[in-house]
Amino acid sequence: MDFKLISQRKFKAVYRDGERTAKVFDESYSKADILNEALNLARVEETALNVPNLLEVCMIDGKWAIVTKFIEGVPLSELMAQNPDKIDEYLDSFVDLQMSVHAKKCPGLRKLKDKMAAKISESALDGDTKWELSMRLEGMPTKNRLCHGDFNPENIIITPDGAPFILDWAHATQGNSSADVARTYLLFCLKGNTETADKYFNLYCKKSNRDKRYVQKWLPIVAASQSVKNNPEEQEFLNKWTDVVWYE
Repeated sequence: MDFKLISQRKFKAVYRDGERTAKVFDESYSKADILNEALNLARVEETALNVPNLLEVCMIDGKWAIVTKFIEGVPLSELMAQNPDKIDEYLDSFVDLQMSVHAKKCPGLRKLKDKMAAKISESALDGDTKWELSMRLEGMPTKNRLCHGDFNPENIIITPDGAPFILDWAHATQGNSSADVARTYLLFCLKGNTETADKYFNLYCKKSNRDKRYVQKWLPIVAASQSVKNNPEEQEFLNKWTDVVWYE
């Protein structure tokens, strides 16, 4: 194999080998999590959304890897950075794409509420805050829509003919799509793109005819979920968001 490094992250690297892409994980990833990510992708493929086809799960140089079909194109995040005058146009397409995801059902995936409950329990938040967030989560309407879990412009590849492909389904669940919207809003904010975050949020709620206050109720929950990553640069910001009272 002739591997060419595409991207390098803290605990994994992505390589291209001709028409194949290999996401190679280091030893910190459990085998179960890697196999679950591959299974998520296989299940999402059945929805007919534009996603990279899963080819195999294998070992490369003693490390587990997920191999998919290579998608030629440019990340939407790069296009947005290179063409700030087109940000509204890009956001319009981005929201339409996310709504197409939320229109799908994928019954084999983990329940979003179960995942969020586990994340709240794992967090370093104090007991009272955990209890309040757990009660809020329990009271949120249960849905069964496909949720990406990390839907942001970095995970959208635009092919030369303009077709969007959605990458990285490691965090996919089935549940309430408003939680997915809240998470995307949070991800924009964590990148410092508050103006873009607000534009995105307003546009999604307008296109989906969704009450903003309903989506906002998910913000403390998704912030608690994000806090489990223990990123020091994010903690102060996330701690403010986990304040349930602040959103009442």
